[in-house]
Amino acid sequence: MSYDKSSFGIIALAAYKPDWTLFAAQLRSIQNQTHANFECLISADGGFHEIRDFVSRELGGDERFRVVGFDDRLGFYGNFERAVQQVPERAAWVALSDQDDSWYPSKLELMIPYLAGASLVAGQARVVRLPDNEVVSSSTRRKNVALDALLAQNQVTGSLCLFRRELLDLALPFPRLNTISQVHDHWLAVCAKSTGGVRVLENVVQDYVQHGGNVLGEVGGRKSLFGSFKHLRQLAGKYQGSLGPLAMLKTAHELSFGWRKVMADALRTRVEVAAPGFDEGIAPFESGHTWTATIRALVLALRRGDVALSCFLEFVAGAPFEMFLKGRRR
Repeated sequence: MSYDKSSFGIIALAAYKPDWTLFAAQLRSIQNQTHANFECLISADGGFHEIRDFVSRELGGDERFRVVGFDDRLGFYGNFERAVQQVPERAAWVALSDQDDSWYPSKLELMIPYLAGASLVAGQARVVRLPDNEVVSSSTRRKNVALDALLAQNQVTGSLCLFRRELLDLALPFPRLNTISQVHDHWLAVCAKSTGGVRVLENVVQDYVQHGGNVLGEVGGRKSLFGSFKHLRQLAGKYQGSLGPLAMLKTAHELSFGWRKVMADALRTRVEVAAPGFDEGIAPFESGHTWTATIRALVLALRRGDVALSCFLEFVAGAPFEMFLKGRRR
């Protein structure tokens, strides 16, 4: 497969009740890419007719942009899955897009050639905050890490990545766990790392726009211990239907060990030809993992700076319920 200026690809954009001003800016930034051989597939998670008509008006009927809609709303994880399910086999590559960022004109032209050496390529973003376009960070500072560290903490933001079309043969259908840590880009990243590799570039390729409607924010202030407890309690109420101690322990587990175990077990089942280091990479998190392997992987990743302290502490919080589950399986 060729990955050059002539290669055709799909940009999969998940849309839901967009801010129309930001949405228009993002659409125009895609339309103005210097690599023009693409189709932008916009999956509307509700409001299909409104989004379709807006895209047509805003882009002057540009036939590269197509909106598909569905009767049921699935949320951003399921909506991205539906979007990539529509990608035709003739596409060489797939790029993911949020509805409210702004791509730099040469983003695709710069990144596509790197797919010759990796299944997935990711860039960096400048983080800006509305309403004043305040620059929060000049770069997201993602990095290349080993599979076990990537499983522990994601280094790939969906809107910053491109991947080979055939990665979807492994990644679909997306695995499921009803938790906020279940995200499409993390799953795609570990799929790529397990097979053809991941390449994280230092190049800043877009603005990542922070505003009140973000599903997952890029940069936020540090929570106090009380703030973290309050946030965990809120998530327990949402995902477990209870605010009790057991629900909070289960929530802490699913945020850490639970989601990683779902991914690691799915990889163990699906991957047929693995990249070097695959077994060692998923062993700390798959079902039946040993605590020696898990603790070693987390501590070494923390020391290398491949996982943040906050991520490490999430695993600490999730450990009691993980030990409880391991005890029941004996």
